[in-house]
Amino acid sequence: MIGVVIPTINEAQTLPALLDDLRELARLLPLDPVVVDGGSSDGTRARAAAGGERVVDALRGRAIQLNHGAMVARGEWLLFLHADCRLGADARTALLTALEPAAGVHAAVFRFAIDLPPFWRRFIEMGQAVREALSGLAYGDQGLLVRRELFQSVGGYPELPLMEDVAMIRLLRRRTRVARLAAPLLTSGRRYRQDGVPRTWLKHTALISLYLIGASPTRLARWRDRA
Repeated sequence: MIGVVIPTINEAQTLPALLDDLRELARLLPLDPVVVDGGSSDGTRARAAAGGERVVDALRGRAIQLNHGAMVARGEWLLFLHADCRLGADARTALLTALEPAAGVHAAVFRFAIDLPPFWRRFIEMGQAVREALSGLAYGDQGLLVRRELFQSVGGYPELPLMEDVAMIRLLRRRTRVARLAAPLLTSGRRYRQDGVPRTWLKHTALISLYLIGASPTRLARWRDRA
């Protein structure tokens, strides 16, 4: 069984599509999806519960919600997904392949893909592919499949105000190879559309660059919220 953890804050519009994808996956293997809500005010909890999903409450904060969900979800594997991603047919197939004992996978992320017009999509996806190749680090937008025992051994997600996903990959890479699945996990480009693609890309690039050279996540979070 795989425990699927989905942290949410006001994701009523995006969550149902992901839950539909998970129902397709559940036809092939047992899942225990858990929606971990951090205080939504838009009906997220009701939308999830209406589909029969288990919903639990947690303090707001992605790392806090992810860790709480990991404690609640059942299964020897954990799959962490953002609410605005899509687990398409190719991604489901890649996931099943990674779970086969012969694959020897202990932790894995999907290939990064983003729902934007072709030019910007290629530009941002290529930038992340280069960054991942150089640093070995992935974003939470790429999902994370990890054996529960391994997740627990590294202490779960560091409870940082941002970059908890990058910090987790760093912890895992000290213990094992983090495999990169061939299939993409499509993430929403809504934030890029809302604030403008060039501006959002520059902000994200600055944040990850400053974090990697040692800037405090707390200070970076304050700067992000003001920018």
